Amino acid sequence: MNNLPGSVVFITGTFLGNNCWDQWKQYFEGNGYRCIAPAWPHKNASPEELRNRDADHAMSSNRLIGLTDYFATIVNTTSRPIIIGHSLGGLIVQLLLQRGLGSAGVAIHSFPPAGVNTFQFSFIKAVWEAMAFFTSLQKTYMMSFRKWKKSVANGMSCEQQKELYYKYATPESKRLIRDAFKCTAKINFKNPDVPLLFTSGGRDRLIPHSLNYINYQRYKIGDTITSYKNFKEHGHLVFDSPVWMEEAEFILNWLRSIK
Repeated sequence: MNNLPGSVVFITGTFLGNNCWDQWKQYFEGNGYRCIAPAWPHKNASPEELRNRDADHAMSSNRLIGLTDYFATIVNTTSRPIIIGHSLGGLIVQLLLQRGLGSAGVAIHSFPPAGVNTFQFSFIKAVWEAMAFFTSLQKTYMMSFRKWKKSVANGMSCEQQKELYYKYATPESKRLIRDAFKCTAKINFKNPDVPLLFTSGGRDRLIPHSLNYINYQRYKIGDTITSYKNFKEHGHLVFDSPVWMEEAEFILNWLRSIK
């Protein structure tokens, strides 16, 4: 491909505030990119403030289609940026690319599209609690610290797990989690026509690396440029931890290689 534009849009995943991208933004800006990491609708506040909003009806109303449309508007006004998303943000990257948006995409430890082995037992076990069946959809779901340290921040010290929980963890819309298993989360794997990189973590207990690899393989059609990298020692959380720089540096070098 020709020269990539110098803009990056970072898309946050579920259960996290957009402040998780602060180090990534600084790193990419230091390498010449213009970066933004927009807050989700109804989540434009610190994680601590969001956690203190009891039964926030606005936050609980977030849906996958609305969230994808929201980021589509941002991408449309950012002059063909590179789109980088983590977890559910990675799925949104795929949804945006199939709309013909963005010049390249990176899906970091990505939530799989509907139908891509989303009924694998280990995956369902990890996300079942967040779907919160038989509870009110008017209330958000807040991941417990117990679940966080087991599924999101595993492999870190207890002190680090606790520090990052208070720094990043946010409530989430139950509707949104359920939407990720419906037809609104389906992908046409004949697209995109732009480069797409998947990264995964060998120790990721929330999104097993096998699901990322299956997701990647679905794109191996025609001339589509797709790449995959499994970081065997990494868990799901790639922010403010010893591993974040390794993934960020790999992604930067990959972007340079596809120019």
